[in-house]
Amino acid sequence: MDSAKPELERELLWRLLGTEVVPAGTDPQTGVSSKDVTIIPEIDLSARLFLPKLTNPNQKLPLLVYFHGGAFCLSTPFAPNYHNYLNSLVSQANVVAVSVNYRKAPEHPIPAAYEDSWAALQWVASHCNGNGPEAWLNEHANFERIFLSGESAGANIVHNLAMAAGGGDAESGLGVRLLGVALVHPFFWGSTPVGSEAVDPERKALVDSVWPFVCPSMPDSDDPRLNPVAEGAPSLVGLGCGRALVCVAEKDVLRDRGLVYYSALAGSGWMGVAEMLETDGEDHAFHLHDLGCEKARDLIQRLAAFFNREMPPWI
Repeated sequence: MDSAKPELERELLWRLLGTEVVPAGTDPQTGVSSKDVTIIPEIDLSARLFLPKLTNPNQKLPLLVYFHGGAFCLSTPFAPNYHNYLNSLVSQANVVAVSVNYRKAPEHPIPAAYEDSWAALQWVASHCNGNGPEAWLNEHANFERIFLSGESAGANIVHNLAMAAGGGDAESGLGVRLLGVALVHPFFWGSTPVGSEAVDPERKALVDSVWPFVCPSMPDSDDPRLNPVAEGAPSLVGLGCGRALVCVAEKDVLRDRGLVYYSALAGSGWMGVAEMLETDGEDHAFHLHDLGCEKARDLIQRLAAFFNREMPPWI
């Protein structure tokens, strides 16, 4: 009984994290407006929408679909850190954003997060002709400039959605093209350590425990959804977008997986443009905890530039 106590305490602590909620509204610092929408009531699939302060009400803006982190079992778009981050990012990038509240493990194990996220992306795409259920998307989103982004587990979701969008059946079901993806501190892993992963056994053990917890039906850390470069994983040449930005942090235990992913994508024969950004001296998701620090501002500025850059002419 005593030996199980630390595991129980850790799980209870995890479940308490990210439960704080801030209401939607207008942010006084950035002028960004937000509101909550229900996508599929039966499964409580919802999202928080963000709209920047408009200087031209008829201007169509890039559309960002965002997926929060939290190891597939924590947090929501309504948590202060993600809400404040989206306010800053939307203001800097001048984009319309949809922050998806997918279902969490263990009550809803993998693949629920992927299924919900794909359903949310289909809901977003249903507005492409200007007659969807949400006015902000109909009136202000440029469906020629759709981006996906996420942090940690959210970045993992982004990769898997882009792979699905690159497949024939899934693409026809989506009906829109993804211009780019931005993966911030992506949660990728595997059974064989890479780089410096084995240097900190405690952190490695913690990460090792996540996937079996959220995906008990397939707990192998070389599941291609978790390890995109595992033997037998689908080729990254099928990534369904034209540009990709991979962001890593120097002190993050997940850093080397992000570097491996970037190198594999760049060398796969994929016809898009891959970019890498590494933040020196910082750890996992540092920007969510101190948006005012210089390196967080630099990261947001780089993301904003990525969302507003034109597609290379050969794509």
